[in-house]
Amino acid sequence: MKEKNILMFVVLIMVQIPVFAYIGPGAGIPFIGSFIGFIVTIILVICAILFWPIRQLLKKKKLKSQNKES
Repeated sequence: MKEKNILMFVVLIMVQIPVFAYIGPGAGIPFIGSFIGFIVTIILVICAILFWPIRQLLKKKKLKSQNKES
């Protein structure tokens, strides 16, 4: 049964039927906007993760300087 399913999947992947479709600007522009938003989000997450240790060090340094002044 499993071999039959795999064979059917391979045959369906290999058979290509031409599809004539037009994706107008009504569908393309929101897709591009979503893609750009996704990429910007990923970049911001990576920057936040990388900046977190630096922020902690700056906070500790600030607390030490405030303790020395007191």
